[in-house]
Amino acid sequence: MACVFTRVDPKQKIRIVKALQEQGEFVAMTGDGVNDAPALKSAGIGVAMGKKGTDVAREAADMVLLDDNFATIVAAVKEGRRIFDDIRKFIKYTMTSNSGEIWTLVLAMLLGLPLPLLPIHILWINLVTDGLPGLALASEPAERKVMQRDPRPPQENIFAHGMWQHIVFVGILIGALSIGAQIWAIDRQIEHWQTIVFTTLTFSQLFHVMAIRSERDSLFSIGLFSNPQLIGAVALTVVLQLAVIYTPFLNDIFKTAPLPLGDLMICVLLASVVFVVVEVEKWMVRRGWLYGNRG
Repeated sequence: MACVFTRVDPKQKIRIVKALQEQGEFVAMTGDGVNDAPALKSAGIGVAMGKKGTDVAREAADMVLLDDNFATIVAAVKEGRRIFDDIRKFIKYTMTSNSGEIWTLVLAMLLGLPLPLLPIHILWINLVTDGLPGLALASEPAERKVMQRDPRPPQENIFAHGMWQHIVFVGILIGALSIGAQIWAIDRQIEHWQTIVFTTLTFSQLFHVMAIRSERDSLFSIGLFSNPQLIGAVALTVVLQLAVIYTPFLNDIFKTAPLPLGDLMICVLLASVVFVVVEVEKWMVRRGWLYGNRG
């Protein structure tokens, strides 16, 4: 339902704003005159005209339109939603990765296994594997139908819509896959089993960052190369990880050993399970079977 009010005085503007807010709405108010200032201040976000607006209106507003074009508001909302989504993705990726590292150590302790990772391995993962792809997530394009969503309630937690469940579940999965690789390697008396755990954990996180590029859509529908910065970061991380495994002087620093091609493929295959599971999770989200309907 749309309502149009004309020839309203400043007090009535404030009453309209507050009436909408009392119904749980997030209110945007535009204005350019001195009389608009109280309503601009009361609204969830006040938008003043930069060219024709008075100094009082601009000071009371949260946003100033330099071109006085209402289409700029739409563009700003879209960009704001994209940035918020990318912040969620960065938090999801970083916290899931850290959770996976913690679960790897905890599960090894609970199962009575040797220490799966050295401190330098964890430092490498936090600085390189988490850092480079995580930063590249900031350049992820806006998601499909981002402007068809309902406004996000101001009181909504950033971990809403299944984010904390994802962090816990996928973190446990990454830890379980890493420990599975350790048990497999030790059972076959492979001396470089610690390198296998290190590599499985690293590649698990890289598969994860590719899968969470969209909260709902499959990677194959948004396009593998739609974020060149992230592809470059992932490729660079893979090269650096291989250098740590196959470069002699880095072997001494990181206490790693060159992996036979078969062992490396086992690490990649185990790590790819994370990608498959997250894609299945998103498939279930799209059908409304998980985490409610975000639109």
